Parts: sequence; C-alpha cells; structure tokens
Amino acid sequence: MTSSMQPLRGSYLTPSFERARVYDAMRFGIFTCPPDMRLRDVARMMAAHHVHCVEVIELGGSDGTDTRGWGVISDLDLVRAGARDGIARDAAATELVTIASDETLERAAQIMGEHDVAHLIVVQPHSDKPVGVLSSLDVAGVLAWGEA
Repeated sequence: MTSSMQPLRGSYLTPSFERARVYDAMRFGIFTCPPDMRLRDVARMMAAHHVHCVEVIELGGSDGTDTRGWGVISDLDLVRAGARDGIARDAAATELVTIASDETLERAAQIMGEHDVAHLIVVQPHSDKPVGVLSSLDVAGVLAWGEA
C-alpha cells in the first residue's frame, strides 16, 4: 500500500529553531486544578480539552487570590494512576519546571532534556506568572516547519 500524502512545507510565520523563542511555539493559557481534585475529574478535564497536562496549584494568601504551583499531572501520570480513586496530589509525578516566555526554544529543549519532562510551564519574564505551556510537540513543530 502506498500513500499519496504530500510532505508539509514550513511556514513563513514560524521562525527557524535557531531563532525561535518560547513565545513563538507555546500554547497560551493553562489548565489548573487544586491538589484535592479527584483524578476522574482531572481526566475529564484533559479529555474534554485535549490537553496533556494540568498544573496542580494551591491557593494562598489571606484572600485566596495568590497561587503557588505545586506540581504537574501529565497524561502519562494519569495513566500510571490507573483506575485508582485518588486525588491530584497523589498522581502529580511530573516535576513542575518553568521557563520564561522570552527564553530561546533551544534552551527550552535543553531544559526538557535535563529534567526529562515533555511540558514546561511558561511564565512571564518579570513576574513569574504562568501564561501558558510549551510541549515537546510544540518544539517538534518548529523543528519541522520553522523557516523564517
């Protein structure tokens, strides 16, 4: 059986890997859950929104508006937890690793390799406020098609 698929070409909108910054490839927005959220609900969130990780956060401060990253539940963490009726805190095995949005994509790939993670939480450079996620697939897309 042969395939008639044509190879996809790069995009003039995507910079080359050597010139790309995290903000060129990241996904804006982030899904979060509290540490005591049931795993079934975390799984529903991932499935409904087609995401591969959820940041586990704790509310802090006297008014509950401050948040602190606690960990990350990846899709693989969820699969490893299986049918257990646990909570997010128990399954969040993926290290929470952050990177500033203005860092190079090359540095992001290096950090992913050093920490053996497929997702980085992207933060604003000056406030460390989470603004999105960078996945290994996002990096692969720039490697594959970046041309600008």
